[in-house]
Amino acid sequence: MTEKTLCILGSTGSIGTQALEVTRSLGLRLTALTAGSNAALLEDQIREFAPSVAALADEKAAADLRVRVADTPTKVLAGSDGVAECAGCGANTVLNAIVGIAGLEPTLRAIAAGSDIALANKETLVAGGSLVTAAVHEKGVRLLPVDSEHSAIFQALQGCPSPESVKRLILTASGGPFFGKTRAELQRVTLADALKHPNWSMGAKITVDSATMFNKGLELIEAVRLFNVPAERVEVLIHRQSVVHSLVEYRDNSVIAQLGVPDMKIPIQYALTYPERLPCPVQTLDLTRCAALTFEPPDDELFPAIKLARAAMRAGGLATAVYNGANERANELFRGEHDGAAFHATDSADRSVRAEQIRFLRIAELIEAALCAYTHEMHTQSGYTLGDVLDIDTWAREFVQSKSSGKE
Repeated sequence: MTEKTLCILGSTGSIGTQALEVTRSLGLRLTALTAGSNAALLEDQIREFAPSVAALADEKAAADLRVRVADTPTKVLAGSDGVAECAGCGANTVLNAIVGIAGLEPTLRAIAAGSDIALANKETLVAGGSLVTAAVHEKGVRLLPVDSEHSAIFQALQGCPSPESVKRLILTASGGPFFGKTRAELQRVTLADALKHPNWSMGAKITVDSATMFNKGLELIEAVRLFNVPAERVEVLIHRQSVVHSLVEYRDNSVIAQLGVPDMKIPIQYALTYPERLPCPVQTLDLTRCAALTFEPPDDELFPAIKLARAAMRAGGLATAVYNGANERANELFRGEHDGAAFHATDSADRSVRAEQIRFLRIAELIEAALCAYTHEMHTQSGYTLGDVLDIDTWAREFVQSKSSGKE
């Protein structure tokens, strides 16, 4: 494989640490690392991988890191500007594993610098939309999916003769820890319950998103923008075993699926080495030991996330940014985040349980209310800037915050 230089944004989180396992296995050269506030772990990573530059979004943690690595040649930057500077360092590939809309500006900086993007930050496309896709087209860089579902679709599309050949994209979803529960049961679930994902080991934010199914709503919007297909041609199926990661149905009614063990190192490595396929440090899928593979439609009444994602796409303008921002704040409130501190965080694997500020079912109610308020009271824009996206994100967060003390 041709030698590449790599920047990892969010290197101390779940995706970031697995990306470093792949980096280690393949002997890739790292030029930059960023994280939220985990100075101790980022120090260890700097000492092993010797990047030219590193950054922590938390400025106090960055000051601590400078002291810790003063004996190394790595330059340490601080704050969101420092993270963006790392993203724009000109690495061949920038893997964005930052959680939330905090990953949008670094993505745009990396594209502007001519870097290919390995995208694990789905919020970039959900909130940024045409800002991102237009920048990718203008700079001629590649946008390579890291989410397992989008990677599966990307792989199943290899060799596709034309977009017209595709009938539909089928995203699979595990259903999370609450699949099959009744509304009465969901009234009583706790954060600790929501963090018990049956198949995947992920950061707290995305694990809660999986429990609410808002992760799948975000993925539906991302799929529309990644693969340039209408939303009505993207479907979701509950697949509890997480073996079939997604499927593509062609117009001749043949269906191509990508299968594998539920391990994120497979899609991470494919994004970093595309179009090559190299040995990967994961288990082999043994189909003789798999249980029956089952597929069911999602319950859009009990888990309305997918239905709301489709509504946001129909509304147009910045409605998907509202969907994303409202979800981020509602997710934070359920996780006991009092001040929105997760806004600048990476995908921390910290699963410490705080006191929930809202109940589980309140999450979807708040997001639906934010979407209704946006579509009914605000001007729908056909064109927008980064500032517009960040402004509407702030509005959505503040709306959810103001309504969060309502009836549970």
